[in-house]
Amino acid sequence: MTTPRRLRPRAALACGAGLAVAAALTLTGAAGAQTAPAATTEAGSTTVTPAGHSFAATLNGKATFKAGSVTATCTASSSKPSDDSTGNRIPEAPGNQNPAGPVTSPINAPTYTGCTASIPGVTTTVETSGAWQVSMQNGSPITATLTIPTGGFVLKSTGLANCTITAAPTAAADIVATYTNGSPSKLTVSNAGVPVKVEGGLGCPTSATTSVFNAVYDVTDTTDPGSQITVSD
Repeated sequence: MTTPRRLRPRAALACGAGLAVAAALTLTGAAGAQTAPAATTEAGSTTVTPAGHSFAATLNGKATFKAGSVTATCTASSSKPSDDSTGNRIPEAPGNQNPAGPVTSPINAPTYTGCTASIPGVTTTVETSGAWQVSMQNGSPITATLTIPTGGFVLKSTGLANCTITAAPTAAADIVATYTNGSPSKLTVSNAGVPVKVEGGLGCPTSATTSVFNAVYDVTDTTDPGSQITVSD
């Protein structure tokens, strides 16, 4: 897969991503069925605060991945800072500002656990890897673009259907979400389309090429829990 699309300078927040299993697969989640927000045509200024602080994104509720009548659900997901990574950290000022576009930062690949399928006899696991990043753009609404690296999300099913579903199989893929400032701030992915490649035998939706993902993440300040991760102009 090609190198992820380079987004404008630095900081930001995390969010979630995911995929699904079974008879005809696409990503969808418990966040509700809404059309993903359109990308900003003329980018304005963006500031992410507090500068220099680390942040975590934790699933609020469930992430549900669906294709047709088949649904896979994960009950836990998060992206957190770590000592051996520069991910999940807002740059020091002035790097947390962009006068004409988004603020971008690397994030640690989100984890997904507690995943089940809506059909009997099937279990699912999710593995994530590679250099993920998120780009925050101030506006109405505030948008957050999560970039999945090539092959950075792989869902496997075992049981009645032994399938491997790879997101962003040939190139980096963007998931566009909305961001709401608050306590905690929230990142919402609604019906975001993601390209996928499905491999496997009987019962695997090998003709599926697109998946739809929905989820809601709470974004919290891990440097100072009393502060909020905020996006403004």
